[in-house]
Amino acid sequence: MSGDSMSGGAVNAPAKHGATILVAVAAALGGFLFGFDTSVINGTVDAVQAEFGISSTVLGFVVSSALLGCAIGAWFAGPIADKYGRLRVMIVAACLFAISAIGSALAWDAASLAGWRVIGGLAIGAASVIAPAYIAEISPAEMRGRLGSLQQLAIVTGIFAALLIDYVLAESAGGASGTVPWGGTAWRWMFASAVLPAAVYGVLALQIPESPRYLVKINQVSTAKEVLRKLVGGNVDERIKEIARSLAGQKAVHLRDLRGPVVGLLGIVWVGILLSVFQQFVGINVVFYYSSTLWQSVGFSESDAMLTSVITSITNIVTTLVAIALVDRIGRKPLLLIGAAGMTVTLALMTVAFSTATVVGDEPQLTGGWSTTALIAMNAYVFFFGCSWGPVVWVLLGEMFNNKIRATALAVAAAAQWLANWLISTSFPMLAKVGLGLAYGLYTVFALLAFVFVWKAVRETKGRELEDMA
Repeated sequence: MSGDSMSGGAVNAPAKHGATILVAVAAALGGFLFGFDTSVINGTVDAVQAEFGISSTVLGFVVSSALLGCAIGAWFAGPIADKYGRLRVMIVAACLFAISAIGSALAWDAASLAGWRVIGGLAIGAASVIAPAYIAEISPAEMRGRLGSLQQLAIVTGIFAALLIDYVLAESAGGASGTVPWGGTAWRWMFASAVLPAAVYGVLALQIPESPRYLVKINQVSTAKEVLRKLVGGNVDERIKEIARSLAGQKAVHLRDLRGPVVGLLGIVWVGILLSVFQQFVGINVVFYYSSTLWQSVGFSESDAMLTSVITSITNIVTTLVAIALVDRIGRKPLLLIGAAGMTVTLALMTVAFSTATVVGDEPQLTGGWSTTALIAMNAYVFFFGCSWGPVVWVLLGEMFNNKIRATALAVAAAAQWLANWLISTSFPMLAKVGLGLAYGLYTVFALLAFVFVWKAVRETKGRELEDMA
């Protein structure tokens, strides 16, 4: 259909939603890298500690070192994407991720491993900003929640893939510290396996179109029309005018453009930051970074602990599919409230369960029915997170800011998320030494505070066009 036939007031049905879904899936693969990298270390934790002879404190830093790179990558990704485009950032992220995977597999000490993981973190942080922004910008309003949720589906699928690979490699080698049949230590192959998804992400990033909003910004209007016609449909000319109006007079966006009357920032930016922080302060990544070690500490064998972690990751995938089905029907805010309430209850159960643990040889042991209670509560907790705070926060971050500040504000919120993730991941080994009940008790408090925050401060965005965001 020609551009002329799209002019005027005619509004066509969405052109090719199948094409839109495929493009969104390709962009969301950045989330797969995110999930894969942040979880692949799960199966290596004990082996790395034994290999390099490091303390729990140093181990916590090595595990969370990628998150520092993530914060930096997220911080700069927005301004870079505004200047050079979304796709270029994706391609650079794929290259950095592959380099990190190879370097981590060849690490010679704890410091080198931490350094390589910081490089990988730069890639993950950038991808975590670009994917939700890009998906929001190429999606029809009525599909934006579901397509935005693909980011979280990719994350949890990456987590599952990493845990499954960890499990298979550990089984083939008789443990993460063992040697696989084709040569090399299992934990090193766990890190090396990340090269494949990095390559796939890079290739797909070369195949998808640039964001129409970025194309309008750099005066490639005809190309932007073609992208909108293919992916969004409707009155393309009118949509181009709306985008142009929302970008009118826009100069390069800097962090100072986020300043406002609420403790130095715009109120909407604080909402994004706090959504990100609460998403991490409920302790979800403790499950994915330390679950194998955690379950071993309460009586599971290494093999059973890894298998339990794989099962937990499958639970997360299923619940994300539930969120995708519901987010455009019942809305973002109700899902967040349901999730926060459910996490508060399940985390409280885990707090009570782990508070009953007895210490045997410096390791907590659950007795009686408490181990079963803890296992059920943890999977229920993952369910409530997976159908709410996991996907919905990314959906909101991709759509809640206006066109002018979207990439930069999202970058700030994502950087805050990674810093919160780093804080939780680094502090967990130390908190666990005091008592797992203390750790899960803190996460329970934050889940309750998250409920109050959403109730008071978060506005619904379901069905609204991006150009209508304040």
